[in-house]
Amino acid sequence: MSDNLSLASLAGILLILLLFSAFFAGTEMALMRLNRYKLKHQVRAGNRAAKLIDNLLEKPDRLIGLILLGNNLVNFTAVAMVTMIALKIGGESSVALATLILTVFVLIFCEAAPKTLGTLYPEKLAFPSAFVYYPLMIISYPLVRLISASSNGLLWLMGIREDNETENALSNEELRTVVHEAGTLVSRNYRSMLLNILDLEKVSVDDVMVPHTEIIGIDIENSIEDIRSIIIKSEHTLLPIYKENINQAFGVIHLRRLANLSGKNIFQKNDIEELATEPYFIQEGTSLNTQLIEFQKRRQRFALVVDEYGDIQGLVTLADILEEIVGEFTTDPLDKDEEFIAEAKNCYLVNGNANIRDLNKALNWQVPTRGAKTVNGLILEYLGDIPESDTQIKINNYSLEVMESDANHVQSVRMRKL
Repeated sequence: MSDNLSLASLAGILLILLLFSAFFAGTEMALMRLNRYKLKHQVRAGNRAAKLIDNLLEKPDRLIGLILLGNNLVNFTAVAMVTMIALKIGGESSVALATLILTVFVLIFCEAAPKTLGTLYPEKLAFPSAFVYYPLMIISYPLVRLISASSNGLLWLMGIREDNETENALSNEELRTVVHEAGTLVSRNYRSMLLNILDLEKVSVDDVMVPHTEIIGIDIENSIEDIRSIIIKSEHTLLPIYKENINQAFGVIHLRRLANLSGKNIFQKNDIEELATEPYFIQEGTSLNTQLIEFQKRRQRFALVVDEYGDIQGLVTLADILEEIVGEFTTDPLDKDEEFIAEAKNCYLVNGNANIRDLNKALNWQVPTRGAKTVNGLILEYLGDIPESDTQIKINNYSLEVMESDANHVQSVRMRKL
């Protein structure tokens, strides 16, 4: 055959074979490097090439078998062509040198360079290749199927089974990584909200609820004048109703219902009781993602948190959960800035009632949140007793100096990040 082909013809065939080798190597890497989520989006958008690729990738072992079949075929043929060329030019003594030169050329120009290109620009190489591989798969299907069955059979003999239920779903931490790597594709605010949504399962209602000692409600045993005063001054639209103490809560009143009564300040206690709805109780420790769904199912936005004994520990609202996603609302009546005042760099005067999670979020700190929810609770948990003023303690990388305390409460603390 070599006698019938000119040197130029052999060189031309060799060049074509090397181009095919580079094509197979580059597109193999591009197809394996494709972002599957972007590919699914392209499929839903009706992209024809994406549909073909998605079909091919349903059986990756067969696709790899097809690519390897084509790549090995052209590479072995290229070796034959080089051998013929070497024999024509320098005889048998030049075959070894020609093979060495071909090996180096293939490694650089038909393997490394195309695969690097496929890694850098997977979509640009993979999408056009779909129109080549799909018909090739149909034509060579029996041979590809045989190669695939043989390789899978060998793996089976080695104790490796094909997992048909491979988990393609991303874990929570993997989703966080995807959001972080979105970069400029997602604005900083949206990225922050997405990360906060992923963190909802790690946060419970205990972390965001208003403690029972701070609940503002209506004691139905009070005089109507006191009740009216509480309602007029209230910055909330929903108030719990109880008898004597919050553990005796029996209803919730929406102030808009009272406002709908004709006249001004004419409502009586019986009006409040008639307009009140049944309170919604939830168990402490409930995660925010679960509670958000429960609020939606029950069409509620206000719940009283109870412990295992049925005692009320606090209240949580839909707004509290939404704030965990979007951040503090500008209309929030509580001024969080008053809870920690900057004195110097990494040094703050902190209210004892300040929520540790709010402190960490505002200052980008990592004060321990397991157990105690407030700075006062953290100190009492650490010391086991109520400290006197000027008491200094160190918790992890934070120095805490008690500035003011009374018989049962730490009122203010100077906190410094070491």
